[in-house]
Amino acid sequence: MLKLLVIGHLGKDATVNQVNGKNVINFTAAHTEKYKDAQGTQIDKTTWVECSYWTERIAIAPYLKKGTQIYAEGIPEIRNYTTNDGRTGSSLVLRITSIQLLGSKTEGGSIDPAPQQSAPSAASTSYQQAPAYVPPASSITEPADDLPF
Repeated sequence: MLKLLVIGHLGKDATVNQVNGKNVINFTAAHTEKYKDAQGTQIDKTTWVECSYWTERIAIAPYLKKGTQIYAEGIPEIRNYTTNDGRTGSSLVLRITSIQLLGSKTEGGSIDPAPQQSAPSAASTSYQQAPAYVPPASSITEPADDLPF
């Protein structure tokens, strides 16, 4: 099984559609990697991922607005298509299994945390929450060389 993890910002507001009587939330997420080439020139490389979230719990959809940062897990698929001029193209599509809101861009470009208390309870059940307590690494008492594989 292939699994893809994506952290990115939504490129536009999500849309909710019905296909064969089932709900699907569609949106695109982008991640921009910034680096310098050999000459020292700043390069921005943006990767877009089309996302489809098949779920009956669509209460999260109003929170999936342009600029919102998300964490999504899912199964990657390649979608092939033919362009108007006859060329063959392909795109990466992520069939989402879980999603979490991370924050949103403000007008100044900074990141605001996602609203936790204002979200309705139905929305909070449509994505996985991080564990409440993670023990520090120093408290692990198992020997490091006692691996199960």
